Amino acid sequence: MISKVFLEHPRSVDESYLEHAVFAGRFSLWLFAAGFAALIHAVIPCAFEKTASRMIAEMYARTHNRGK
Repeated sequence: MISKVFLEHPRSVDESYLEHAVFAGRFSLWLFAAGFAALIHAVIPCAFEKTASRMIAEMYARTHNRGK
């Protein structure tokens, strides 16, 4: 059970539990930053015009086909 909950997915992307935790933690911070940029852009349209979409595209490129 512990292996399934904590180790199965990290192994599927060729990472240890700790490597996966660090990657996912950093990824979540980037998501919050992109969301904040989009929020500021919603209020001030000339600010961060392409920041959130660029960040999302970069994150997708990093995660697309991981572990395949």
